[in-house]
Amino acid sequence: MEHNGYQQYQEQAIFSMSQNELLLLLLNELIKRLGRCDLALTQKNYALLDESADRCLAIVRYLDDTLNHDYPISADLHRLYDFFYYELSRVKVGRNQDELAKIKPMLVDLRDTFQQAAKNCEQGEQSENVEQHAHGVQSTPQPPQAPNAQEKNVYAER
Repeated sequence: MEHNGYQQYQEQAIFSMSQNELLLLLLNELIKRLGRCDLALTQKNYALLDESADRCLAIVRYLDDTLNHDYPISADLHRLYDFFYYELSRVKVGRNQDELAKIKPMLVDLRDTFQQAAKNCEQGEQSENVEQHAHGVQSTPQPPQAPNAQEKNVYAER
């Protein structure tokens, strides 16, 4: 019964996250799973490697599938995600720790970039609200757009 309550708590936490927070959650999970892949390769625990690599591949594929192609940067991100998917497949099939060591810093940099972009967006929104208030402009806040219920269920499966 306690497990069910904890799972409901986790789902509620995910449902209340912004898009930026969800993206960072996925990237953090991806980096964590890469660490497990590294550990599994060191220990020659190939069952753990397969499980962790499969989860990494699923996260990368999900990130690629949820791109909004209305923006030009989506094409670049698509190519980047395809590269990561290919390299992660090589890590899994070839049990290749060198490939893993090559892509992990890239994914950490990507996560850090998204994290900085999220901070910049928040600061921009705050300064815009201050400017509007200083000029007497009233704006009605728009509710954040969160992923739909089906997308959130993917996060809650953990």
